[in-house]
Amino acid sequence: GAAAPAGTNPPPPGPEQPEGAGGAAPGPAAVSGCSAGGAATAKAPVKKNPKVANVSVQLEMKALWDEFNQLGTEMIVTKAGRRMFPTFQVKIFGMDPMADYMLLMDFVPVDDKRYRQGAFTSRRYAFHSSSWLVAGKADPATPGRVHYHPDSPAKGAQWMKQIVSFDKLKLTNNLLDDNGHIILNSMHRYQPRFHVVYVDPRKDSEKYAEENFKTFVFEETRFTAVTAYQNHRVRQQRSSGQPKAGVGVAPAVP
Repeated sequence: GAAAPAGTNPPPPGPEQPEGAGGAAPGPAAVSGCSAGGAATAKAPVKKNPKVANVSVQLEMKALWDEFNQLGTEMIVTKAGRRMFPTFQVKIFGMDPMADYMLLMDFVPVDDKRYRQGAFTSRRYAFHSSSWLVAGKADPATPGRVHYHPDSPAKGAQWMKQIVSFDKLKLTNNLLDDNGHIILNSMHRYQPRFHVVYVDPRKDSEKYAEENFKTFVFEETRFTAVTAYQNHRVRQQRSSGQPKAGVGVAPAVP
């Protein structure tokens, strides 16, 4: 469950953003391989506020995510919006129990490519297989949005006492969506990111924005957005997939 660093990230939108509304997505335009070009930037890492510095996160249902990841996870996107499966769920540790935090997610492109399914059949060995092939350059970027957990803001004690589930988050391919859903391009690959934001009570808190958040990335949650399952094995796993034990720990993104 180790997570790859995604480079130096600007802060996510502040707490003044409306709950569940779409806002500008933080971070680099893409996550490629194990980083998003973090080595190319000369910007020094920001020293994090102690309120977030000690926060750690575990991915729930890691075994299920791993099974999908081995097959090549696909997430359905629809005009009306579709919930993720597996659902993104985490257990959080290390928060200040009395401090207020907001939790949010965004989705960044893994690369700058658009994909298609290529299939081949072996008559000799009687099997049919499919794989993702690069179809060309990525479509124009969709409007960058973030999804705030509907319980935000809440005390650290509340977040830590139970599993945090983003089961209300929906994915859409409707560029004109006005419901606050996450807008993605079909046949493109994405990396979900999870952000913990400390709600700083200081009047000049905007000056400390970069210090007050911490980002976590689980590479096993990457997926290809599709309007219908392309891999029949993913479809079968979706039908039989049940939450399984196991957690993954995500190192924080610098």
